[in-house]
Amino acid sequence: MDSNNNQVAHTLFYPRLLVYKDGRVERFTGTDFTPPSLDDPKTNVRSHDVVISQEAPISARLFAPKIIHPHQKLPLLLYFHGGGFVAESPFTARYHNHVNSLVSAANVVAVSVHYRRAPEHPVPAAFEDSWTSLKWVASHSGGNGSDDLLNRHADLEKIFLAGDSAGANIAHNLAIRVGTRGLPGPNLEGIILVHPYFWGSKPLKSEKIEASVRSLVDSRWRFVCPTTDGSDDPLMNPARDPNLGRLRCRKILVCVAEKDKFKERGLYYKEVVEKSDWKGVVEVVEAKDEDHVFHLLNPTCDNAMAMLNTIVSFMNQS
Repeated sequence: MDSNNNQVAHTLFYPRLLVYKDGRVERFTGTDFTPPSLDDPKTNVRSHDVVISQEAPISARLFAPKIIHPHQKLPLLLYFHGGGFVAESPFTARYHNHVNSLVSAANVVAVSVHYRRAPEHPVPAAFEDSWTSLKWVASHSGGNGSDDLLNRHADLEKIFLAGDSAGANIAHNLAIRVGTRGLPGPNLEGIILVHPYFWGSKPLKSEKIEASVRSLVDSRWRFVCPTTDGSDDPLMNPARDPNLGRLRCRKILVCVAEKDKFKERGLYYKEVVEKSDWKGVVEVVEAKDEDHVFHLLNPTCDNAMAMLNTIVSFMNQS
């Protein structure tokens, strides 16, 4: 291979990935594939993969309890994985197991979305793919959609959008989009934002973050979204979104971690949402002594189990 092909152009996301000057992208994490299962003996959850769109290649993994009464309808969880918009997928062991656990504990149906990732597909591709996925879910409202599981067992009057990190960012922005564009048919009950990937050009008074770290976060956002004006882009900074009060859900759960550099942004999100015209309820829970997406790295630790139980309670509350 020509040595020029090995020249690195970007290291902003190393050790997750490298971008070479010839345009190649090499990912080092989040590339494993766990197959779906018709019978997970540990969780009693079944899963299968679907294609949502051929035009923009969007796929998803669907999960449901193995045993559902023939006429039973369950709440639907639409999940968006994290990874800084550049890495991971619903098919890695980490995310397959996480959504499996949510479905088992909450007794819901879940759709875990595989949106296109930067840098090959810069933001806003991830948002457009996620919106397409939500509309695909909505197409099952009359029981005539393309997936039989959703037709028979998904209660589209009770949809939750959820995600971690970049996926939490997507979930929030989709709830804004539902409020501004509308989504005939289903009802968006709530959103679950785990360690949300929000930022801003100026530090909050409560933030104690080194300038080099702030610069890295700013640079990463510009890298994944080359058309952005910066970290005050409403996609990244909800406080700058004039449509914040049009969130289309009645309740929000925000999970933060004490050692996470994005923690203060999650707390600030509650503050700015409550000051907007939105009339719902925001709940924030904090995991002590934990860092960003700790629950994916150590899913059986006490704090991860506590967070799982909080999410389950949030979805099961009437």
